[in-house]
Amino acid sequence: MEALFHLSIPVDNLDRAKAFYVDTLGCAVGRETQGRFDINFFGHHIVAHLSPREAGRENGVIPSDGAVAPLRHFGAILPLNQWKAMENRLTARKSKFTLTPRLSFAGKPAEQHIMMLEDGCGNVVEFKSQPFERVFATGAP
Repeated sequence: MEALFHLSIPVDNLDRAKAFYVDTLGCAVGRETQGRFDINFFGHHIVAHLSPREAGRENGVIPSDGAVAPLRHFGAILPLNQWKAMENRLTARKSKFTLTPRLSFAGKPAEQHIMMLEDGCGNVVEFKSQPFERVFATGAP
């Protein structure tokens, strides 16, 4: 059996969260109950829980190949054609990036296309693209 990843995230507004994950990213909503809803996040199970105090927590930053990226984030690693399609989708929607779309770590084991943006509810979502066999690579590309 292939495992699915599961993550529970706090949000400060369920309607705004749903608009971001469904309208902006193109994800589908699964089960919904009072105070939460499930998101099919690229085949993985994310649950958005209404928790304004937790959603508003301070998020530190980390250096990332000459840029600064939010410390607390999650996301998906996509094939390059899907990453570029997501970049086009987000750019067309005039999304505000916390880390603009770019190629990072060129020529290094971690070479990847990357972009990050906030969901408007206290969470940062990252999209990367690199060959799946290179995700954990430690040698030269």
